[in-house]
Amino acid sequence: MSDIKTTESTKNLPYEPVQFAKKHRISIEDAKAIIERHGADRKSADKEGRRISL
Repeated sequence: MSDIKTTESTKNLPYEPVQFAKKHRISIEDAKAIIERHGADRKSADKEGRRISL
């Protein structure tokens, strides 16, 4: 039960730069810039992360 609450609450938080960089195989600097631009909007951050990783 507590795992569900944690997962739901993390949807509204921005990514950690290292985690995001590893997920999309990009540099930490690029990850920080994307997170700064998109904040807690994980969907648009992921979209840009995929675009940059290509």
